[in-house]
Amino acid sequence: MKKLRFILAGILFGIVMSKSEAISWYRIQEMFRFQSFHMYGIIGTAVILGIIAVWLIKKFKLRDIQGNPIEFTPKEKSVARYLFGGTIFGLGWALTGACPGPMFVNLGHAYWAILVAIAGGLLGTYTYGAIRDRLPH
Repeated sequence: MKKLRFILAGILFGIVMSKSEAISWYRIQEMFRFQSFHMYGIIGTAVILGIIAVWLIKKFKLRDIQGNPIEFTPKEKSVARYLFGGTIFGLGWALTGACPGPMFVNLGHAYWAILVAIAGGLLGTYTYGAIRDRLPH
C-alpha cells in the first residue's frame, strides 16, 4: 500500500506522455529536424519542473520512502563523459524515436515493436555496467 503512490505517479506519467504526444515518433522526428517547437516545449517544461522539485526537496529536507534524507552530491566535471554519453544517448533516441520513459509508455499502448528498442536499451545498460571501469569518468 505504501508503494501505491509510486504506481499512481507512473500511471500519471504515462497519461501525460501520451496526451502530450511525447511518445510519438513523428513528434520526435520533427524535433530532430527543427520543424516544430512541440518537443522542446515539453523538455523545457520538464527541466523547469525538475528544478522546482529539487528546490522543494532541499528547502523542506524531504526524505525517501525508507525515511532517509534525500541528498544531492555534486557530479564530477568532465567533458568526455557528457560528450560520449550524450552522443550515444542521442543516437539511440534518434534511431528508436523514444527515450527510456516513452519506450515503456509505448509498450503500454501495445506497440510491440518497441520491445526491440527496450531490449537494445537493456543490452546497452548491461554493456555500460560491464565496461564502466574502463570508460572516461
